[in-house]
Amino acid sequence: MEWIDTHSHIYDEQFDEDREEAIARARDASVVSLVLPGIDIESYGRMTACADSLPEYAFPCIGLHPTSVGENWRQELDFVRDHLGDRPFKAIGEIGLDAYWSREFIDQQKRVLAEQLEMASRASLPVILHVREATEALFEVLEDVKGLELKGSFHAFTGSYETYRRGLRYGDFKFGIGGVVTYRKAGIAQDLPRMSMSDIILETDCPWLTPVPHRGHRNESSYIPIIGAQVASLTGLSIEEVAETTTRNARQLFNLAI
Repeated sequence: MEWIDTHSHIYDEQFDEDREEAIARARDASVVSLVLPGIDIESYGRMTACADSLPEYAFPCIGLHPTSVGENWRQELDFVRDHLGDRPFKAIGEIGLDAYWSREFIDQQKRVLAEQLEMASRASLPVILHVREATEALFEVLEDVKGLELKGSFHAFTGSYETYRRGLRYGDFKFGIGGVVTYRKAGIAQDLPRMSMSDIILETDCPWLTPVPHRGHRNESSYIPIIGAQVASLTGLSIEEVAETTTRNARQLFNLAI
């Protein structure tokens, strides 16, 4: 079996003491590729350096995360635009809307999201969408740019079946299932069996959103098979089928080498 972690922050400072060991554990767990989302100017160098140290294994993306949208949002957004052609990025992301921590810059977040969706459409790149406490606002932006040809993933998807169906109206979207699906009262565990496996990819969002039985500790990409096993249990598929389908979906979406 082969697995792909479609959302790994393995370049985060939490891995500075044992990054090589964490990557070795991921390889040992048959995780054959990592997709590294971009966040902002500050983290860009760490992310690209990590990707450069792991050629054909860790694949970089570029984007401005909604929680990094502040007073200097234009400078940050121009950085994405100016550096988009520097290397073969696999996606524009992680981008989106986040009203959980603050709504102070929510209007700017919407503008930044719309402009990055336009960049992705012009570059024929997928997007990685982050949404937290802002689902309706996200769909408002998607409606505003409905003429664009979009593809990508809904990162850390924990929405309802109805939200899943709405998302499919706006492009060729996949839905990233992560550690939350292992939590005892996770709503996504109830709705996942109704979703098509052709729309599912797996992710960790490490070092955050750690799956059971490691919840309370740092997450890492080697835990993808745990998430895959839970998806298999909930859908009635074999773990081999889940690995094959989600890995194929990820390779197609992010144009990863087979």
